[in-house]
Amino acid sequence: MLNKRGTRKRPTRPGAAPGGGPPSTARAGDGRRAAKSVRSSGRSVAPGAAAGRREVRTSRVAAPSGRYVYCVIRSSGPGDFGLIGIGPEPSRVGTVHYRDLAAVASETTLGVPDPTREHVLAHQRVNEYVLQRHTVLPMSFGTVFKTDDDIVELLRSAYDAFADVLAKMEGKLEFGIKVLWDRDQVVKAIEEDDEDIRQLKTEISLRTGSTYFARMQYGRMIDQALQRRAERYASGIFQALRSVSVAARSNKPIGDKMLVNAAFLVSNDQEAAFDAKVKELGARYRDLKFKYTGPWPPYNFVNIRLKLERAEAE
Repeated sequence: MLNKRGTRKRPTRPGAAPGGGPPSTARAGDGRRAAKSVRSSGRSVAPGAAAGRREVRTSRVAAPSGRYVYCVIRSSGPGDFGLIGIGPEPSRVGTVHYRDLAAVASETTLGVPDPTREHVLAHQRVNEYVLQRHTVLPMSFGTVFKTDDDIVELLRSAYDAFADVLAKMEGKLEFGIKVLWDRDQVVKAIEEDDEDIRQLKTEISLRTGSTYFARMQYGRMIDQALQRRAERYASGIFQALRSVSVAARSNKPIGDKMLVNAAFLVSNDQEAAFDAKVKELGARYRDLKFKYTGPWPPYNFVNIRLKLERAEAE
């Protein structure tokens, strides 16, 4: 069974990003300081006074401000991607430049945001929106700097590395493949295909005495057969898709039903062949369920982790 693949997204306003697993958390500005606000308001009126009153003015200490960075792109001119950034109300996303590189950033409170679903989806949403116009090097979730000057220093110090990876990612997109099976249906198929397992199951059903050891043996045989079949399926699917991609990454399956959890880096001229191969595999393995998503920024093929000075309010 083959799910309809995810279509290219063209968001024009804030919205939910699809769930691939969120990017791993790396802390560029690793400090967390609670924003403090002090409110003092009200009126002081002398008892019985007919006239005259003193107002105590409200005062508030602003939360320390920082800059949240979503990705790095190649761009010389200023960019404005609109109100799609992280925040209680979507923040405006723009660019900070050094030579022909730009960091896509928005204003935020200083400190790493909690990895809530809302925040992670906002991080993904910005990267996917920028991907429509640029080759994107996504930053890890939670990359916060104190000032634009700090961002410029990052771009300056890592200019050669960023430029090299951007060149390598040009014209390439990431696609995700997850393959699931129904374990109970597979066990039935194994019982039909494997004569030894089928005979042992029949013996267990006909015995009148204890069947403890026979059932233990049956369980081991089923587990081994499932393992062999899972490895055969996973290897065949992965290698078939690897042949029509630039690079591939196999991630750990999640749960008992998942056989394949993989990401593939596909060039523009390979995309049609990759699509066709997914459809071919879906038709060949009708007892499996394919979940095909993308295109995404190259989350699984670009790993930008920063170790910078702790970002704290002065």
